Amino acid sequence: MPTSFPAGTERPLYEIKANLFKALAHPARIRVLEILSANARPTMVSEILAETDLEPTLLSQHLAVLKRHQVVRADRVGNAVYYELAHSSIRELLVIARTFLADTLRS
Repeated sequence: MPTSFPAGTERPLYEIKANLFKALAHPARIRVLEILSANARPTMVSEILAETDLEPTLLSQHLAVLKRHQVVRADRVGNAVYYELAHSSIRELLVIARTFLADTLRS
């Protein structure tokens, strides 16, 4: 996993990380990521809606935040939009968070 960033990156890495965690810091966005992580294929927006019970406009806003931070990517096929995790490390991050919380809550 690369640990360096392009030379044009002017902000400190801790600020970039903080912005990533801000993008993840909403229960609905975590739920969306868990849904995408569980699926081995790109997932239609209608499927995400069915699993989250969010209003379409609200889901769209959350997906836009995740897309803007390059956590998910979208692909339009006809009238349908499919989302998937932008990188496998997002799935790993969710697993690590779950493990951390399980260990923390046990102690």
